[in-house]
Amino acid sequence: VQLVESGGGLVQPGGSLKLSCVSSGRTFNTMGWFRQAPGKEREFVAAIRSGDAHRYYGDSVKGRATISRDNAKTTVYLQMNSLKPEDTAVYYCAASRLNAIASSVRRGDTYDSWGQGTLVTVSS
Repeated sequence: VQLVESGGGLVQPGGSLKLSCVSSGRTFNTMGWFRQAPGKEREFVAAIRSGDAHRYYGDSVKGRATISRDNAKTTVYLQMNSLKPEDTAVYYCAASRLNAIASSVRRGDTYDSWGQGTLVTVSS
């Protein structure tokens, strides 16, 4: 199973970006995004369950991010708006066989597979 992210890059503060993650080999019950900034711990960004499309968001991106998936449930997207310099990080796609719930969706060990990451830099 391979997760491949794309869509990262340099964006100005206040701008928008859409990240994509394609899963090859299988579908997952939960797919999500985490990020890690230099010198900081990995942080949960967002996740979506395949069955009911229930969405979860991290506090730092709530209201500015939208996670979605395609009908085949093999691709997950993260639309980020009103980007801030503190959003600068490597964004990682993650996927789980579990139907994650609120108590587990933010934990890294809930996820079975991880992508290599895509760098998002928010700077003027």
